[in-house]
Amino acid sequence: MAIQAEAAAGRAGRDNPQSRPATLRRLLLHGVLILGSGLMLAPFFVMLVVSLVPNEAFLSRDFSLQQFGFANYFETFQIAPFGRYYLNSLVVATSVTVLQILVASAAAFAFSRLRFWGRDLIFLLYLSTLMIPFLVTMIPNFLIVKELGWYDSYYALILPTAFSVFSTFLLRQYFRGLPLELDEAARMDGATSLRIWWQIIMPLSGPVIATLAIFNFQGSWNDFLWPLIITSSAEMRTIPIGLASFQGQYSTEWGLLMAGSVIALLPVLIIYILAQKRFVEGITLSGMGGR
Repeated sequence: MAIQAEAAAGRAGRDNPQSRPATLRRLLLHGVLILGSGLMLAPFFVMLVVSLVPNEAFLSRDFSLQQFGFANYFETFQIAPFGRYYLNSLVVATSVTVLQILVASAAAFAFSRLRFWGRDLIFLLYLSTLMIPFLVTMIPNFLIVKELGWYDSYYALILPTAFSVFSTFLLRQYFRGLPLELDEAARMDGATSLRIWWQIIMPLSGPVIATLAIFNFQGSWNDFLWPLIITSSAEMRTIPIGLASFQGQYSTEWGLLMAGSVIALLPVLIIYILAQKRFVEGITLSGMGGR
């Protein structure tokens, strides 16, 4: 009887003229979302298709299903030391992500949880550096790195980008939403500021840390300009620089370039899928709260 009642209620709802505009709006919204998703996914679909066909077949726009294969993926690792590029990008992106989160979270803890003279003014000056373009500081950073003897090394690829004002700002906003009573209770038990930061604040900040980890990893993974000017040997190149080697002055190996792009996309895609729930939660909560 209950099932029959629910079915009758559903039919009554569909037959109700007042529900038709809402249904039409819902269908229109879904149609727009599907169209937008298709437009966003179209470049990735083209990239995948081009990576699976020979370069000559792609240029002639004449290929069949029998020509699809993974030859471009194997050839990518044979023509260039793509495995080395991949390792360099993993080392650099992971190191930069970890260092940025550690440094930014410690700075955000000081700016949001500690009381000292000039705290807000110092943070305002620190935040104002966001308005300075990277191109302005690129040459001074290059000269400093070269004077330190770090040119063409992991130090040059990692340390200059291990500090992020945006990460500090985002974490500060999140930390300000956590109750100060947590700090007071911990200090009554004899905990130091360092212990409060590491054992109390950081475990409670999983969503925003996951969000920053995705942003920072993706930014470092896709960085092209800084690795281009700070490295000279093939052993220290990262994936964006390695992909450029498939583009010549007069021709481009599109199949190899797209195959390398698909391979380069996988780590970021995997990280986002694994941290998707915390990523969305971090975006939602990072701007809440405040004192």
